[in-house]
Amino acid sequence: MTQATVRSVWEEVPPSRMREFSARAQEEVPLLAQDILEAIRREYPGLSLAEDESGEPLALVGIRRALEHFLEHLTAESGAPLAYPRVFREFGRGEVLQGRSLDSLQAIYRLGVRLAWRRLAELGTEMRIPPPAMYALVESGFELIDGMVEESIRGYAEAAAHRAGERLRLQRRLLDLLLAKEGGDRSAIEDRAARIGWQVPRQVAVAVLVRPAREAVPPAVGGDVLLDMECERPRMVVPEPDAAGRWELLRRATAGWSGAIGPSVPLSEASKSLYWAQATVDLVERGLLPAGELLRCTAHTEALVLLPPEELIGDLGRRRLAPLRHCGPTQGRRLAQTLLAWLETRGGAPEVAQRLGVHPQTVRYRLRQIRELWGGEIDDPDSRFELELVLRTMRLRGELFG
Repeated sequence: MTQATVRSVWEEVPPSRMREFSARAQEEVPLLAQDILEAIRREYPGLSLAEDESGEPLALVGIRRALEHFLEHLTAESGAPLAYPRVFREFGRGEVLQGRSLDSLQAIYRLGVRLAWRRLAELGTEMRIPPPAMYALVESGFELIDGMVEESIRGYAEAAAHRAGERLRLQRRLLDLLLAKEGGDRSAIEDRAARIGWQVPRQVAVAVLVRPAREAVPPAVGGDVLLDMECERPRMVVPEPDAAGRWELLRRATAGWSGAIGPSVPLSEASKSLYWAQATVDLVERGLLPAGELLRCTAHTEALVLLPPEELIGDLGRRRLAPLRHCGPTQGRRLAQTLLAWLETRGGAPEVAQRLGVHPQTVRYRLRQIRELWGGEIDDPDSRFELELVLRTMRLRGELFG
């Protein structure tokens, strides 16, 4: 039943009787509001009630104003929608501050309207208000609840958004402190952590992510993981990364994202973990490491050590692989493959042949060529080490096998 229908039903009540009902009901408001508040306190004994500047419970103010507005609107001639006191928006904000949902608030509203209706029904009976008008009053009471809840939802959403924004701001400040190269002050870290309810861990690992798309939904990590989505490359600080099940949870949470997580380090060395995570992501973006998953830096140590110093390895490669310059591209690649297999296995022709998938006699022929090209240099430990570094780097870059 709409307010227009309620109003049309009440228009059938003699004006003098309707005015008298409204006046009597308005007189009842202060006592009725007090009775409703006491009933709420009995029903919800642990309920915390905020007070206004004068020390009066805001709940009592809200109940009283709601009843007054309701009765004024009922007898008003205009068809304007019912206005709800702003205090109900404050109630919604209060639920956020108390860490509660709106369920209990809605239950309180229903209790209050039920008690108000009971008293108004008694008054209507005394004053011989026709039953259809009183039934319409019930419908109007339901609309009142909906309006109060709507106002509270607005306040709840505003407060929740503000709290979330404030927490993100504090979280970013904590992240900046944790990831500072010189290491943040321990007491400052503990203070900022306490303000967002973050338990300071002994060990952390830092992850760096690559957005799959600008509008990508953030990874659904746990509340103990600090996530900063404001960076071009989002960052995560993961507490106690070696805890049982932690890696699996992270892997699932970051499904569809590319990125890397650095090694586990003491809290004061978080910037070191960040460094290796960033270095790994650099290689992912260059196509040298796989994308589409969260990589563990420690599983790609060889790539992290050999691939970044390109100029150094390039110069070393030109010097150590100089004997291959006079070989054709195909022959040179085959000899390089055979040389790396021999350096890695230090075995005979059968072992190298098995690794390369060729006949042992072919390997013997290639090894004779290698010894002719490099001579006694191939027996020098330092030379062998540098040759293996260069050839492993070529393999990582995809240059050794074509």
